Amino acid sequence: MSEVDTLFAQAEALKDQGRLDEAAQAYEQVLLTDSTHVLSCLSLAVVYGRLGRHDEAVERARRACDLEPTDPFNFTALSVTYQRAWQGTQHQPYIQLAEAAMAQAHALQGRH
Repeated sequence: MSEVDTLFAQAEALKDQGRLDEAAQAYEQVLLTDSTHVLSCLSLAVVYGRLGRHDEAVERARRACDLEPTDPFNFTALSVTYQRAWQGTQHQPYIQLAEAAMAQAHALQGRH
């Protein structure tokens, strides 16, 4: 198992135990080791969202889309991240951004 895989597994275990602050730090450590680790970006977006750190959650979800711009799952995850950010903040632009991200996911899947 590579160092990145080991660090990611540790971060996942912390998240599963509800130790979200520690999990966030562990995912950040993965990204320091490999800044292109998409799963860590997506997982960190979830953890930051749960911690109420919505801007950081969106930043990480966007990064996953930047890293893999042809993967519709990443845009679906970004849409969900925006929706959760809206729920946490009632900041209206998040809704439009969620819709745009979902439209991008559908476009990548060939659905219109």
